[in-house]
Amino acid sequence: MFLILVGIIIAQRAGYFVQLAAKGVLPNDAISTLLGFNMVKFLPMILSLSIFLAVLLTLSRWHRDSEMVIWFSSGLSIMQWIRPILTFALPVVTVITLLSILVMPWAIQKGESYRLQLKSRDELSSISPGVFKESSSGDRVFFIEGFDELGNVVKNIFVQTTQHQKTGVVVAAKGGRKKEKNGDNFLVMEKGRRYESQPNSAEVSTTEFERYAVRIQTKEAAPEPSTRQALPTRQLLQNADAGNNAELQWRMAIPISALILVLLAIPLSFVDPRAGRSLNVVFALLIYIIYNNMLSIFQAWVTQGRLSALIGLWPVHVCFLSLAFYLFYRRNHLLPLLPSWITSISQLWNKSAKAQVSKVQVSKIQASKDSIA
Repeated sequence: MFLILVGIIIAQRAGYFVQLAAKGVLPNDAISTLLGFNMVKFLPMILSLSIFLAVLLTLSRWHRDSEMVIWFSSGLSIMQWIRPILTFALPVVTVITLLSILVMPWAIQKGESYRLQLKSRDELSSISPGVFKESSSGDRVFFIEGFDELGNVVKNIFVQTTQHQKTGVVVAAKGGRKKEKNGDNFLVMEKGRRYESQPNSAEVSTTEFERYAVRIQTKEAAPEPSTRQALPTRQLLQNADAGNNAELQWRMAIPISALILVLLAIPLSFVDPRAGRSLNVVFALLIYIIYNNMLSIFQAWVTQGRLSALIGLWPVHVCFLSLAFYLFYRRNHLLPLLPSWITSISQLWNKSAKAQVSKVQVSKIQASKDSIA
């Protein structure tokens, strides 16, 4: 389950970063680094969902293979599954806690600093072979066909510049970058030509050169304040305002919700062999989505000051923990997971739907008879 979820996240995020790189917003060499930081960021959530689905699908298979019938016939109850499941889940929950409190803020902080570093890079650093790249000022367009085997020398360079209302085009067979002692960067081209023309004029001047240097402008990106997600946990504890309390409780909510979801997976794993096999999985995923959305809503309320930090996200945990005990009670007394009144409502709904379908079929048959007549 962990590998499947990791593959899904990698495919989704890689597609997003490749799209940015194709538009020229992101350099090609930054995709793998940003993808790694994103994977570390989502790792606690992936592990939480992994152990939830692992317990759910394993025990569902036991129900389908009638292994649970043998378990209950031996005088054992469903409550006796809690200890072995917790023995399996607690080491993973410990890892989730460490990742959520220590590693996840570090990954977000490194990702933000790396994005700032990308904004501060010069124009040549973001050029990709085979792609036209416009400078930030809009007065230059660069194009290179490729690199040599070592990647130090570029081949077939094209540079278009606009200066003093004149358009210049420089083409060269090869070139490279050079940094002077004062820190200035230059694109040095060898064995090429420069064409210069004026608007509304047919005159074009041509110059051949053995060596031609173009100064590369450097840009400085203003440092942005770190988000609360990137702040270390120690700093959140020192500055205990509403937003920091909400972020701290969110980090603690990830391992707590993982533990509660594992307990919920035990009664949710019940499968009637004569019924559908995927109904309990759909119901479990729905619970997971509602759980995380409610945590996000309560976190927003704490951040906005609409809810006290002492209350925080705990009502959501208590609600789903109570749901887990309720489902344990119903399964321990061999009751269906859904109460009888919900089942009766669903049966009435199915009967009414079947009646509507039958009426539609009768009307279609009557219409076809009329058309034949």
